[in-house]
Amino acid sequence: VQLVESGGGLVQPGGSLRLSCAASGFTLDYYAIGWFRQAPGKEREGVSCISMRDGYTAYADSVKGRFTISRDNAKNMVYLQMNSLKPEDTAVYYCTSSRAVAAGARERPLSLEIYDYWGQGTQVTVSS
Repeated sequence: VQLVESGGGLVQPGGSLRLSCAASGFTLDYYAIGWFRQAPGKEREGVSCISMRDGYTAYADSVKGRFTISRDNAKNMVYLQMNSLKPEDTAVYYCTSSRAVAAGARERPLSLEIYDYWGQGTQVTVSS
């Protein structure tokens, strides 16, 4: 199983970035793919997730209306479009997978404990 993130970088406040997650080595239909982030000195937090089979999505309150998650099943790719970026969005962003969310565990779909495989992360810095 491999998850590889790309697309991070430095952007000014109000700007946009699109993160990509390339998944390989497992049958994506049985999984949801999530994005988490971790800022220095803070705990890792869930940002968004999408179920690869039925397209169910969830977002953290802090990013609703600004971030959009999408999938391309044919390419085994998941994207996170981030608009209206703020300095507090600065963090390492991780791509991760969850069988539980895909199977219907959707009361707390961005809970860290229900995610298993993780990518190496990509740095997003929002600064002027």
